[in-house]
Amino acid sequence: MGTKAVEKGEFPFAAAFLEHGHIYGQCQGLIEAGAQLKWVYDPDAKKVEAFLRKFPDAKPARCYEEILEDSSVRLVAAAAVPSERCALGIQAMEAGKDYFTDKGPLTTLEQLEDAKAAVRRTGRKYAVYYGERLHSECSVLAGQMVKSGAIGRVIQVLGLGPHRLGPVSSRPDWFFDRAKTGGILIDIGSHQIEQFLFYAGTEDARIDMARTANRFHEDYPGIDDYGDVALTGANGAMGYLRVDWLTPDGLSSWGDGRLVIVGEKGFIELRKNLDIATGNGGNQLYICDSLGERHINATGMTGYPYFSDLILDCLNRTENAMTQSHAFKAAELAVRAQMLAEEKK
Repeated sequence: MGTKAVEKGEFPFAAAFLEHGHIYGQCQGLIEAGAQLKWVYDPDAKKVEAFLRKFPDAKPARCYEEILEDSSVRLVAAAAVPSERCALGIQAMEAGKDYFTDKGPLTTLEQLEDAKAAVRRTGRKYAVYYGERLHSECSVLAGQMVKSGAIGRVIQVLGLGPHRLGPVSSRPDWFFDRAKTGGILIDIGSHQIEQFLFYAGTEDARIDMARTANRFHEDYPGIDDYGDVALTGANGAMGYLRVDWLTPDGLSSWGDGRLVIVGEKGFIELRKNLDIATGNGGNQLYICDSLGERHINATGMTGYPYFSDLILDCLNRTENAMTQSHAFKAAELAVRAQMLAEEKK
């Protein structure tokens, strides 16, 4: 749901490495913005088969190289194993494609430097799907409100990102290998860190505290089921972010994702996936300012402008969807937070 940036055939793209379900959201967003999904590739034929049920117009590629050799493909969207995302992205960029990866876009500071070097060398984009903001209408609306000055200068951002682990058998083996996921603060914490930078309006931040723990899954030592981070932005804004894999079975969503943005003139609360026990559904925004208290159901109000902006950025070599420095800074801080948490264990 959003404004079409191009007509059919003007922006062909490919999907590759379907390890995470976010690839469906990445592709759907691009298609709704007018892009044409031309190819799909994954080494697992069953993943490709399932993907084609959703996107039947895509053509299965025999290998990743077949996509990279197609000069008409402008962008590769991918959701690979996290530790492999950087190398695969650099391959795409070296082949002249822009790259659109799922979060976390990389798992080490060495990979970050490699990605930055590839951007400088190729002039291609290393875009990141921070979907908890980009694919959430209440989050888009909150951004518009903050930008308009509705709550004044942002003082603090509180981000809560609980997730449901589900049956262990439903997860791939790499999910339980910290070397491949990077850890909880990279895997799902990167969402929250990106949101802090965005809503606080800061280009950098200091990690004041970072913790991870495995409280309830001792049989799987490669996973953390809890993590939290405290940050201070370069502009003085403060943030506290919590993520976990502890959503109970009784919740009607995979996670009660919430965000509170505190400003000098008011505050905004987002209830992204559901408004628990009310039946309101997701995309609920609550705001309190000098005018009083308001509740807004943001469903259908904003669409997802990121995808149209990304397509136009790729065509025009602009940075309206998200700057490259912002995407990389969120990734860097997630890695540094995970490193700090590991040092304390």
